[in-house]
Amino acid sequence: MINITDKHNCCGCSACAQRCPKQCITMQEDEEGFLYPHVDDSTCIDCGLCEKVCLCLNPSEPHEPIVSYAAKNNDEDVRSASSSGGIFTPIAESIIDDGGGVYGVQFNDQWEVQHANAETKQELSAFRRSKYVQSYIGSTYKEIEKLLKEGRKVLFSGTPCQVTALRNFLRKEYDNLITLDVICHGVPSPKIWREYVALLPTEEVRDILFKDKSTGWRGYSFTLKDSKGNTLFTERASKNKYLTAFSRNLTLRPSCFNCPAKASRSHSDITLADFWGIEKVVPKMDDNKGTSIVLCNTEKGKMLVESLQLDKIQIDYNIYSTIPFNSCSIRSTQEPVERKLFWQEYATNGIKALMELPEPPKTSIIKRILNRIIKR
Repeated sequence: MINITDKHNCCGCSACAQRCPKQCITMQEDEEGFLYPHVDDSTCIDCGLCEKVCLCLNPSEPHEPIVSYAAKNNDEDVRSASSSGGIFTPIAESIIDDGGGVYGVQFNDQWEVQHANAETKQELSAFRRSKYVQSYIGSTYKEIEKLLKEGRKVLFSGTPCQVTALRNFLRKEYDNLITLDVICHGVPSPKIWREYVALLPTEEVRDILFKDKSTGWRGYSFTLKDSKGNTLFTERASKNKYLTAFSRNLTLRPSCFNCPAKASRSHSDITLADFWGIEKVVPKMDDNKGTSIVLCNTEKGKMLVESLQLDKIQIDYNIYSTIPFNSCSIRSTQEPVERKLFWQEYATNGIKALMELPEPPKTSIIKRILNRIIKR
């Protein structure tokens, strides 16, 4: 049976709980707000399926992309409503045009982040934009398996660990499944997000933008909007306490510092991310409104992306050129010493630990800059 002794070795993907034939595994929240599997010994039959689908126990081999592109959506409205180049939307629309279903991440009525299914193009808008919280996966893998067995085409988008979890859960290849992941910095605590949201004027809020590009793609902001699109609150990301804690790795899940799905180990068909460094690599594609890096990891993913060229997206071919500017594609985020101190402060003072987060010492800032230079 699954037994978590070190939280660095559990991504909280829920594959074990969904695959258990006796449903004796439940995902329970710990003191940091992350879900971990708990087994009911009285009903467990020791079949071992939970261990067979665990990506931490069964890491995949690294995988090199076939080709990569710099890309942006020709529809400026879609691109402005997206975190980077707006490439997810045309990919997802092509699946719906084929009668398929799309699984992505959206907010629920309480502004919690969860996976959901879209059957129409109109529903895809809820999946746009980055949401810097670990999503609740629910019974998504079971739902996808059912659709695949019915012959429906399915697009699943998520973090690399969630894509790996789905593949492990299915335990076979499906020609009608397309998987799409993002280059992931790490997933913050849903509990910290819930408590942060409770401080916001959410009774008037109809949209939360973690990455509002109206102040520029590079200098984006955290923004709240009402039903008419008016700005209720906005703050540069560098000043926002929630995003600061995220970027300093204080609220990330422990497994993010030991990620088993880096370097394309998820074997997703397509990987998307911000093409940081685009102004140095492909200057003609840069307008500070957002450009995506699109990694095609399989022939299936390559064929799908190529079918969108010229008609819906602008592209430029440039394999691997983004890695020096996006190291999270190949290596795990580094666990900071201050993380332990943050959670000790949180245990005593709750969300005040976030809202009264002090500025990092200058030596820490210099060290991070030097590390980035060395990595590049």
